[in-house]
Amino acid sequence: MKPKILLRIAAILILIHCVLHTYGFNTWKEAPDPIYKSVVDGMTGHQFPFMGATRTLGNFYEGFGYASSIALFLIAIVLWLVSGETSRGANLAKKIIYAVGIALVAWGIDEIVYFFPFAAAITLTAAVLTLLSAFVMKKNDQFN
Repeated sequence: MKPKILLRIAAILILIHCVLHTYGFNTWKEAPDPIYKSVVDGMTGHQFPFMGATRTLGNFYEGFGYASSIALFLIAIVLWLVSGETSRGANLAKKIIYAVGIALVAWGIDEIVYFFPFAAAITLTAAVLTLLSAFVMKKNDQFN
């Protein structure tokens, strides 16, 4: 399979991950049971000062969620854009593909440890496709 197609599939997977992640963390305050509700209330009920701002732990949690969605969206865009450069054999494209691929592996491991298998599977599949595209390009001697 061509590197361009592999990277575009990876980009679409990460975009899907971004959409599902954003939906999922936007529903985190919906408490399905009393213990969960107690935790949510604890995270959103008390504000405390930290580095010049007064926030709740829930604010930090939401902020990390939005930051992750922004990062996932950026990764999807970068994968899509760099996929158009694979036929030119650009050295910068190679570096970006390896960097994003390795970052996706780390992100996937983080999801295995701290989140859940479905998210990790999407990220790790995108990581494999991304790194595979680099190996296919190298095999085809498209890198200098």
